[in-house]
Amino acid sequence: MTTANETPRSIVLALIDALNKEDFEKARRYTSDDMTFEGVLGKRDGADAYFEDMKKMKLKYKLQQSFEEGNDVCLFYTLALSGAEVFCAAWYQVVQGRVVSLKVVFDPRPVLAQQPK
Repeated sequence: MTTANETPRSIVLALIDALNKEDFEKARRYTSDDMTFEGVLGKRDGADAYFEDMKKMKLKYKLQQSFEEGNDVCLFYTLALSGAEVFCAAWYQVVQGRVVSLKVVFDPRPVLAQQPK
């Protein structure tokens, strides 16, 4: 799937583009089978578990900035989550052309405020 000209940043940006287009099959190609996800509201082990959530949520990323250092890529973006617009920072680690780890941080208070009490 990946070529020698691809960088960790280009791989992550291609993953985000595929997610925005709801092309989950293509997006899945950019992740390793044992990818881990750690976020404010939960953790997932394995790419299949992560993509089960992505298929349900159908998030749309509004990318604001991206940075790359070695195999690490950092993105700043906004998402609409549970009716709230939230600013997120995400740390992707890419090994052998695939995302192996993703950690996302954001202030969950606007999302939690939208939940029924």
